[in-house]
This record gives sequence, C-alpha cells and structure tokens, in this order.
Amino acid sequence: MPETVPSRGLDPLGFIEREGTHARVPHLFRPVVAAARDRLLDAFGARLDSAYLYGSIPRGTARPGHSDLDLVAVLREEPADADRDAARALGEAVDKEFPQIDGVGTLLYSRARVLSEVERYDIGWFVACQCTPLLGEDLAEFLPRYRLDSLLARETNGDLARLLPRWRERIAAAGDTEEALRPLVRFMSRHLVRTGFTLVMPRWNGWTSDLREMAEAFAGYYPERAGQLRRAAESGYEPVGDRAVLRSYVDDLGPWLAAEYARMHGVKAPRPEGWD
Repeated sequence: MPETVPSRGLDPLGFIEREGTHARVPHLFRPVVAAARDRLLDAFGARLDSAYLYGSIPRGTARPGHSDLDLVAVLREEPADADRDAARALGEAVDKEFPQIDGVGTLLYSRARVLSEVERYDIGWFVACQCTPLLGEDLAEFLPRYRLDSLLARETNGDLARLLPRWRERIAAAGDTEEALRPLVRFMSRHLVRTGFTLVMPRWNGWTSDLREMAEAFAGYYPERAGQLRRAAESGYEPVGDRAVLRSYVDDLGPWLAAEYARMHGVKAPRPEGWD
C-alpha cells in the first residue's frame, strides 16, 4: 500500500486546500485570462454573479499549444439556451485569438445551484476547492471546508453508471475522424482517471489534480486495473482518436469502476430535473 502523505493538498487541519492562484498563471497565458475576463462581462453583463478559472492554467502547469482554458460562469438565474450559445461563442473567439491554448470550456451554473444543499459536495466543493476567483463575489465564502471522506467521494463521482449510456450514445454518433474522436478520448479518459482517484481518495489521504499522480494513487489499491488507468491518464494528456479506446472505456473499465464505486461509497444523490 502507498505511504500516505497527510499534507498533500491539505492544510494542517486536514481540509482540502484551494488549488490555483493568479500568481501561478504562466506569463504566456495571462493575456488569455484577461481576454476571457472581458468577454465574460460582455457576454453576460449584469446577469453574471461570479466567474472562475480552473485547471492547469491557474495551477501553473499549462503547456502552450496543448492546454485548454477552463472557465466557470455563475449566473444570477438558471442558464438558458441563449447563455449556452453565448458561452460557446466566447470559447470559439478566445480559442481562435490565442494559439497558446487548445480549446476553451465554460461551465454554466446559477448561484442558487452552486450554494444548494444537494450540490454542496459536488459543484460547491468544486468551486470552493478547485476554482480560482476571476470576477465577482467568491461563493467559497458561503460554503464549508471539505475533508477527504466517503461523502465527498460519492457526491463528486458516484454517478458513473448513469453516465455510461450517454457516453455510448456519444461514441456511436461521433464520426471516425481523429478530429471527432480525440476530444471524446480526452474527456472520457480524464473523467475515468478522476473517478478512479476519488474511489481511493479517502484511503490515500491526499488531493491532487495531476492525472498521472491520480493513476498512481489508484494503482496502490487496485493493481489489477493499474495499467488501464495509467494508459487513461496518458490519453487524458495526449489523446489519440481511437474508437477502440472509447469502447474499452464503456464496455470494461467504466462498468467495473461504476460497480466498485457503488460498493465502496454508494450512489450520488439524484439532482432536480434539468440539473444534469
């Protein structure tokens, strides 16, 4: 079993420390962040409650030409289709303007959802611990501090069984080109690695967002599946558009991981309709 490192990603009291700061944003990516901030204000105006960065850019690990820009926009009301269209247009414009990034993703939530009881250990935790404030009021001030326990594991990634049928539909609908399959491989690889990590997170007693480190933590508890998760971690960073990889995720690794997750932590609480 791996040696636990209580201080990894945790403060002296054992709470998860917030990832990322503006000081860690690499110089090359600072114009990207500035442009995204301006475009968020232009796109949502007074409807924008707050906005955040997350991912490799605020952690200081972004790779020019490979890393994407990850944003969260929290609106004062529930996002509508027009808001999702605006977020896509924002992402396309910033991606086109800055060659140092490989895509832009913007998550949209309402303030009420982020602060809701049902999302406290999922989206609330995500905003409080993994997101770096960019605009507006920091909603972490209204959320608790978080420990590495089974409740957090269940509510963050305990819904894989529900997601797998949707993944199969997305794979079936995708074209056979590298351009069509590569984003799916990257997305599903990252999701499975993170799920594998949070499966063992309470036992490992530490937090990391590095996919390779996540896979190694998992390997200490499930050596028979270690190779699969290590390969998924590599695909999360350097994806190749291979339909066989996607099939292995939804036919083998994914179902096993969903079943083991339910056995260890239970199933994520249901969300209100429209909150998927």
